[in-house]
Amino acid sequence: MSENNFPQIDFVIKREGSEAASLIQVLNGTQELLGYLPSEALVYISDKLKVPLSRTYGIVTFYNFFKLEKDADHVINVCMGTACYVKGADAIIKKLESELNIKSGQITPDKKFSIREVRCIGACGMGPVMSIDGNDVYGRLTTDMIPDILKKYK
Repeated sequence: MSENNFPQIDFVIKREGSEAASLIQVLNGTQELLGYLPSEALVYISDKLKVPLSRTYGIVTFYNFFKLEKDADHVINVCMGTACYVKGADAIIKKLESELNIKSGQITPDKKFSIREVRCIGACGMGPVMSIDGNDVYGRLTTDMIPDILKKYK
């Protein structure tokens, strides 16, 4: 992250408020802007809001929607809601982990893929379901389908 982004963070602070009580909103707005929360941004926000860095870091690591690392090129969300789970979503996760050689919640070393477990994608009748990059939804999945789907994104 460069200091060129600091004016954009200043805009988020102006919009959300410069009080310590606005910390979560400022962090959220900054993440929307940058895609993640690099350490330089955390230091800058802490200084601007006069909040100890330990508190800022504590909040970012407590809430799972905050990210300290840049995301992968392709984010794979696998629904683990009840309808998908009972139809075999856990096997889909295991196949993805095997194909990509990472665990759920991790990013491949080349930063190409990440796997996330989500509670619901909103396509319960098509379970098990996964989405890639939030746009492409694949339903009625079987483990045999995973390699061909991944080839589209490599």
